[in-house]
This record gives sequence, structure tokens and C-alpha cells, in this order.
Amino acid sequence: MMRKNYYRKLAFIVTLLTVLLAYQKYTSREKEPFPEVTFIADASVPVSLSDFDPNVLSKEQWQKLGFSEKQSITILKYKDIVGGKFTSKEQLKKCYAISQEKFSELASFILLPERTGGDHPKETDLFKKKKITISGAFNPDQFSVSDWIKMGFSEKQAAAILKYKNYLGGSFISKEKFKECFIISPENYSKIEPYLLLPAKTPENFRNSAKNTPKTTIQYHYFDPNQLDTEGWKALGFSEKQAVIIINYRDRNLRGSFKSIDDLQKCFVISAEKFQEMKPYIKLQERQQEKTDFSKTDLNVITFKQLTEFGLDERSAGSIIGFRKKLGGFVNKQQILTTYHIDQDLVQKLISIAPLNASDVPRYSLVDAPEEWLKNHPYFKYSADKIIFYRISYPDDKKIWKFLKLKPEYEEKMRLYIK
Repeated sequence: MMRKNYYRKLAFIVTLLTVLLAYQKYTSREKEPFPEVTFIADASVPVSLSDFDPNVLSKEQWQKLGFSEKQSITILKYKDIVGGKFTSKEQLKKCYAISQEKFSELASFILLPERTGGDHPKETDLFKKKKITISGAFNPDQFSVSDWIKMGFSEKQAAAILKYKNYLGGSFISKEKFKECFIISPENYSKIEPYLLLPAKTPENFRNSAKNTPKTTIQYHYFDPNQLDTEGWKALGFSEKQAVIIINYRDRNLRGSFKSIDDLQKCFVISAEKFQEMKPYIKLQERQQEKTDFSKTDLNVITFKQLTEFGLDERSAGSIIGFRKKLGGFVNKQQILTTYHIDQDLVQKLISIAPLNASDVPRYSLVDAPEEWLKNHPYFKYSADKIIFYRISYPDDKKIWKFLKLKPEYEEKMRLYIK
């Protein structure tokens, strides 16, 4: 009996010690550290900007825009995640490798619509679901815009499909490549696929032969980059789009001229290899720049280059040009002073000198104003849906104004663009 009690006590002590040891180990254990989240900071290197399409940039070109290598890789991965193509500035802005400050710096140069869907009906046309009708087997390489429209695609979708075919080199190559066309949804592809007269797989040599344009030997001659137009840059082997970007970079960012060979090298569409090819033939010549007579320069046609010539910094000049574009033109000079991020004193001096011709500025009645214009115009976009709703039942401007019940200062601005 005593021995039995002894073993019971011993078992109880062992159990108790085990529980205590387990508890001590649990309470003393260091907690696993939460993974540290590090946001990528913007590169501090100053960058010269020009219009660009973010969908065609390589890692090196993103770095030329001021991003680190790690940031550039992140942006390209994000593009793959969203379907291999950025469809709007709003979508690109969500990439966490691009800070709000950096995006604000780039926004006016990005060749994308502001947002996808919602307030921009024309943009959503690309993605609207439509009933697809297929009459029989067909070769998509032989289809025209009208053929795709007959199948059930919109005109804009049809044009985009042909643009994609041209991007591939003039042929869809295979069902695999046809499937990659972002205009064609997975549902529509599953309907079309059995009728496609295309090989199922992409040839192994496609990457080298179709996607990359065959290199042509260029006969270089001495040239002044400040005197080349679009055709001149194309003759040096650049595409038309690249040529336009180089010219915009020269005229907008560098105020009309490359001051040095280094200025040309910094243009992000010119690769390091291409620059080395051209370098021996570049001859910059000094030229006198004609001064602008601002007393004869219409504020509705004044250029970015002329604004910087007057003394405005690039941010102020870009803001004025951007605001004018959104408005469709200034109606009075005081509007210019309401532009964000400008040098008020310098702009006041400019508008006191330069004339303003508002005769070509678009004006509409509330009844006949295009929906797209209403939804995009800075003064009308917040009332656009109401205007569109009211004019269905009351096609009369006076009644619509009454229903809107706007603050006087808002109505006053809107009436500037009403005929």
C-alpha cells in the first residue's frame, strides 16, 4: 500500500515538473519577429522626363526614370500580375514601388488614360461583354476590322485586335499567341478556339524572328540632334513613337535643344548600345534661338517651351498646359491664376503681357453637351450625371440649371463654357 502511494506521488511530481517545464519554455520563448515591411524609397537622382508608355519600358528604362533596380523589377512583376499591361494611370499608381510623390512627378508624362471603367465609357468599351457569333472555321490573320465587328466585337476592340496582330509581326502565329490578346476574354477565346485555323503551339524561333524586328544596317552620317525631325530620327533606326518621344524630350524637358551629348544619352528611349553606335557621328552646332514676342503670343496656344523661356519652371509650365488641355482652352485670363503649383507673380506678369483668344474654345448647351465632355471637364464632371439625368426628361437649359441648385461660384465657372 505504501509503495503504491509512493509511485502515485512520484507520477504526480513528474507530471507537474513536465507541465512547469513546458510552461516555462512557452513563456520564455522569444516571439518570432514579424517580417519587416520596407517601402522602397524613390531614387534621389534627378531625372529628365518626357512622354512615355509604361507598357513598353524595360527594367533599364525604368531605372532611367529614376527607379532603383529593385523597384524596376517590382514594377515589371506588378505589370504581369495585372495581366501584362497597364490600362490606366490609376492602375499604375497602385504599384507600391511607386511612391505618391514619384507618381505625381510622372503623371503628366504617362501615355495612359486616367482611369479604367466608371467615369470613362469609351475606355470600358474595350472590356464590355458582347455576344460572339462564329459562322465557321476561319484564319484570324485574314480578318479586317469589319469582320471582327460582325463577329460581335466593338469597333475599338476590333482595331485593338489588329494592332496586336501587327505587334506580333503581321500574324497571330498560333492559338497560344492569339489567346494572349488582352481584348479577347477567356470566355470568348473558349468559344473561338475550336474554329481557329492556326497551329496550337508557337514555333520555337518566334521569339527571335517575330517579336524582335530584324536589324537593318544603318548608314550613319554626321548629324546635329537639334536639327532632326521625326523622319530624321526614324532614318537613324528609331520607331515613329520613339522619334516623337525624343523630340518631346528635347523640346519640353531641355527647352528646345540638346546642350551636350550627355543630354542625348539621358533620353530613356535611347539604349546604351544605340547611343554608342551614334556617338561618333553626333555634331552639336551652336545656334541662336529666336526670342518669343509674348505680346503677340496667344495664351491658348503658348507652348511648354515658350512658358519656360518666359521664366516659369517646368512644374508651373506643365501645370498650365495640362489645365488648359482639360478645360479645352482658357476663356479668361483669371482662370490661369487658379492653376495649381504655379508661380503666381510670374504668371500674373505673363497674362498682363500676352493676349488670349477664346474663339476656338468648345462651348455647348447643357442639353447638347457630349457626355464624355461633361464627365471630363473640370467644371462639369461633378454635376455630369445629374445633367445627363435631368436633360432626358427636361431638355431645357433653364430648367436644368434650376434642378442643379449649384453654388453661385460653381455655376459662374460652368457658364463660361455654355453657349
